[in-house]
Amino acid sequence: MDIRIEENTSGGRYVATLEGHEAEMTYSRTSPKLIIIDHTRVPDALRGKGVGQALALHAVEAAREGGWKIIPLCPFFKSQAQRHPEWNDVVN
Repeated sequence: MDIRIEENTSGGRYVATLEGHEAEMTYSRTSPKLIIIDHTRVPDALRGKGVGQALALHAVEAAREGGWKIIPLCPFFKSQAQRHPEWNDVVN
């Protein structure tokens, strides 16, 4: 699975491409050290294949590497963060 980052001045999205379909996790950047993950979209063709989980883990790893924190407004990301207490170092 290929995951790429598309950014602009106010935020961006993580995009996973698999089997010709795209899934995304969007975020807003509130400061250089804080992002808000606000939406995850996985097309029906990719459901149950771990794509959403891969996007969430990618966001966590990017936050660790970049030295920023994540506020989870997206219900999917929020539920994943609750299942993964080891993400607490970057998830508020």
